[in-house]
Amino acid sequence: MGWARCSGLLLGVHTDRASATGQRLPVNLGDYGLSAQARGQAARIQGVDQALVWVVAALLLWGMVMVYSASIAMPDNPRFARYSQTHFLLRHVISMAIGLVVALLAFQVRMDTWEKLARPLFVLALIFLVVVLLPFIGKGVNGARRWISLGVVTFQPSELAKLATIIYAADYMVRKMDVKEKFFRAVLPMGVAVGLAGVLLLAEPDMGAFIVIATIALGILFLGGVNARMLFMILGVLILAFVLMIAESPWRRERIFAYLDPFSAEHALGKGYQLTHSLIAIGRGEVWGVGLGGSVEKLHWLPEAHTDFLLAVIGEEFGLVGVSLVICLFLWLSRRIMVIGRQAIALEKVFSGLVAQGVGIWIGFQSFINMGVNLGALPTKGLTLPLMSYGGSAIMMNLIAIAIVLRIDAENKRMMRGGRP
Repeated sequence: MGWARCSGLLLGVHTDRASATGQRLPVNLGDYGLSAQARGQAARIQGVDQALVWVVAALLLWGMVMVYSASIAMPDNPRFARYSQTHFLLRHVISMAIGLVVALLAFQVRMDTWEKLARPLFVLALIFLVVVLLPFIGKGVNGARRWISLGVVTFQPSELAKLATIIYAADYMVRKMDVKEKFFRAVLPMGVAVGLAGVLLLAEPDMGAFIVIATIALGILFLGGVNARMLFMILGVLILAFVLMIAESPWRRERIFAYLDPFSAEHALGKGYQLTHSLIAIGRGEVWGVGLGGSVEKLHWLPEAHTDFLLAVIGEEFGLVGVSLVICLFLWLSRRIMVIGRQAIALEKVFSGLVAQGVGIWIGFQSFINMGVNLGALPTKGLTLPLMSYGGSAIMMNLIAIAIVLRIDAENKRMMRGGRP
């Protein structure tokens, strides 16, 4: 069975070869057509996806404003007394600038080059996950060793591991497409690779990053056509593993109990402290919010207001309207990235399609977890809001991932015009 037929079966997209004389689109995009004319007219698609770029820019700029708003009062805390009011804003802007430069460089790299780099990149990510555990290299914060100090910025290997997992899993599925129905030849090796990364992440500990990486790998296996029975078996094993990890860890159990009843006397000043103040912040915002800069909870009540709980500050200052707008932007962004992946697979670019859809899973799932935590729908977990929260490595890797998606989109459009990718 050819790639085009395989793609059609997996994603419901049918391909149509271009004729030798006309500039017809090589794929029927259905409702996802861009600016190309259907029914045989010439495609006039040029440049990158401008709507996607503008949505990403809006999230970045809004995030920058909110990071400043959420961190402006932090120097009043004796712990941050030596910092200026713009300390976190400047570091955030530097991370964004570095991320944009690296993203522009990443956009220049062809997807077949990324495919060749898949395995070396994954090995490099594993090496960094080992290095960060070394006491004289890794930087510890609040009992977790997740960062490597690089002077002006810090590097978090788990963020590189997320991107490396996407590229490696996409390359792996392309190589194993002929044996994808065989567990020991197709699924088990990928499970071992993700399990090794998981062991290193749990040693930091960073269970949140492990959950994201496991979800990315599982999603790409599913989209790559792995048998549903094998997929459910893997999912069952992962759920069992997470349940055992929670059961064997007293502080994780306390966090779950605090999530179930955060306002109880036992948890309100303990494991439920962040969640209670996040809910208070969102409740104060009501429909329209108290106005930009008017948040009270960010004044040393809500911990990590500029990172994990940035959405709570948005909810307090912009209300239900602001939170709803953030949700809609991430929903549109995730869907658009998945559509670009569908188009790539329909054009017989399976690796590119799986990479794009892996990025969509990453952005969509992590934003879903962060929003769920801030809104009290999920247990507290240390995951930032992509593209918005303070965090140098996260911002840089998010921008590189978006640049790769834009590269995939550009190659798709070039092929639709009859050119080479």
